[in-house]
Parts: sequence; structure tokens; C-alpha cells
Amino acid sequence: MSSTAPRRTALDAVHRALGATMTDFAGWDMPLRYGSERDEHTAVRTRAGLFDLSHMGEITVTGPQAAALLDFALVGSIGTVKPGRARYTMICRADGGILDDLIVYRLADTEYLVVANASNAQVVLDALTERAAGFDAEVRDDRDAYALLAVQGPRSPGILKGLTDADLDALKYYAGLPGTVAGVPALIARTGYTGEDGFELFVAPADAERLWQALTEAGAAAGLVPCGLSCRDTLRLEAGMPLYGHELTTSLTPFDAGLGRVVKFEKDGDFVGRAALAEAAARAEQAPPRVLAGLVAEGRRVPRAGYPVVADGRVIGEVTSGAPSPTLGRPIAMAYVDAAHAAPGTPGVGVDIRGSHEPYEVVALPFYKRQK
Repeated sequence: MSSTAPRRTALDAVHRALGATMTDFAGWDMPLRYGSERDEHTAVRTRAGLFDLSHMGEITVTGPQAAALLDFALVGSIGTVKPGRARYTMICRADGGILDDLIVYRLADTEYLVVANASNAQVVLDALTERAAGFDAEVRDDRDAYALLAVQGPRSPGILKGLTDADLDALKYYAGLPGTVAGVPALIARTGYTGEDGFELFVAPADAERLWQALTEAGAAAGLVPCGLSCRDTLRLEAGMPLYGHELTTSLTPFDAGLGRVVKFEKDGDFVGRAALAEAAARAEQAPPRVLAGLVAEGRRVPRAGYPVVADGRVIGEVTSGAPSPTLGRPIAMAYVDAAHAAPGTPGVGVDIRGSHEPYEVVALPFYKRQK
């Protein structure tokens, strides 16, 4: 009889010792918050936060035709990514529906690390394995080989510099290099999901607790705090970053989500979903039925995913993500709305919150962009 108990990360004992509120997320027992999620959110915006992201799904693709396989399996141009760099991309079905959004790191000429969302890790692994047929490449499930820690926020470079010999100043956004942090071997990536500068550190699970403690001690003077998944969600929402299952689903193509730029038709050869995505691109150019827009509340009531967006007495869209924004001080939401009502400043738009039509301002995404 198979167990349905959620999996625990290598840092589980640390989270419990810190008094974290735990939650089942995509089959993992994860910290939701340690204290006030607003305080954690503000710490990342102004100082630094430390996250356990070990629930993410790591898949290694190696071999002489690893690049060719990924160019066929994914919508992006992966073969043009230089070693040491990373790319945001998507994996789609043949009908163009989004299976997941991914980050792909090119570790070497013939070695890639594909990082999938926790809820889709098995789906992505299965799809890549199936699509590898005929390619001289190996797809390997490395979910148990990594723990993933993230340091995010404006003070994160200073915190990390004291713990590593890696040249962080030369490490660009969406790049990754092998190194050591506090003596722990790591893939050090300048990536994140918060809208702030920061780093994601891929390490062996056995080293995770040691690294967490070293980062905690090094960051104490800089105001680093442990952060849970709750503030990660409000941070990414403010930054206008899509979340799979909300802004991205199998019923939407990248063009529906306003992310058609990740689809690279100019790359050589066929790729899964090419024909369907070409049709979706043409439809989007003519007249997109609905557009992903930002909404800012005029009042205090918080919109949630699935709430109807209304105007002129009729439903014109649906909220995909909503929450109070600690940075703006008002509730915000992302929503797919009819193109005719999607332009910033469009009057008369509201959200139906339990039968009450609350007024909302239509704004451009993102809600928040950090100062470089």
C-alpha cells in the first residue's frame, strides 16, 4: 500500500525548530511562514530572505544530442544557450497547451539541468523521456540529488560574497556557475521568483542544513530572515510572474498568457507544438480574446483566484491570482480579461467578491519592479 504522506525536505527539522507553519504543497511538507508573512515579504524587498525550495524538480539531460532533444521537446532555443547561462522556457503539448514553465541551465557542452515546478515534475520528466526517443541523449530524474536554497533580496550579494570565492559580480542574471558556498559544493545561479536580485543554490541534500546555518549566521547582521512559500507567492505576484495552475495551464498557450516571446519559431527543425503554436500566434496578432492584466483594488477586499471580473453589468474575465500587496498597501490581482477592457486605466472594471462588485483599477504588469 503506497504512502500518501507528504515528502519532507532535507531541511525539515530546521523548519520545525524555527516554529514554521507547515503545509502540504505538491506532495511536499513545506514551510508556509515562520511568523508574519508580511514581515517576511518586506524583508525580501528591503533586506534579504532565505528560502527552502527543495520541492522543485531537477531533471538532468546529457549526451551528444542533449541540445537537439531539448530544442525539440521545449519551445525555446536551448542549443543557443552558452555553458554557464540559463533560459526561461516552456514545455507544451502538441496542441500548444502549457505543461509547465521551466528554467534550463546549461552546465556544460552536453549537460543541462532542467528545473520544473514541483507540481509538474513528474509530468515534465515523463514528457522529456518520451520525447527523447531517437536522440542520443539521456534524461535522468535528479530530484533526490539536490536540495535547493534561495537567498533573495537587495542584500543577498553581500551576504553570499562573504561565503564564496565565486565572482558574484561577474555572475549575470540567468547565469549559473559551480563553486562552493561556506565550503559546500554548489551550483550558484543568479535566478529567483521574487522580483529581487538573488541566488539559488543547488546542493547535495546532505549539505543543506550546514549551508542553511552558514547563510543564517552570515546574514544576521544584514537582516536576513527565513521565508516561507506564502510570501514567495505575494512577491512573485507583485513582480507579475506567472504561477502554473493559475496564469499558466494546459488550456492556455504561451501566446494566451502574453508570453509568446518564449516560443522560438526561428530555431531549426520541428518542435512539439510548433504547428498549433503558429496558429495561436496568428490568432493573438489578429485579436486576442483575453489578455493578462493587473488589477489594483480601490477598497480593502481581497480578490481570489476564480473570482469574476466584471464591467457594464457582465463578466469580462476571471482572476487568476490575488492577494494583499505589502508593497502597494492594497489588494492586487492578475486576471485574464477581455481585450477591450485590458488597457491600463480602463474605467468601470470591478471584481465580483461574493456578490459585491468591488471597483478595481486596471494597470500594466508588473505591479512592482526593483530599482537596478
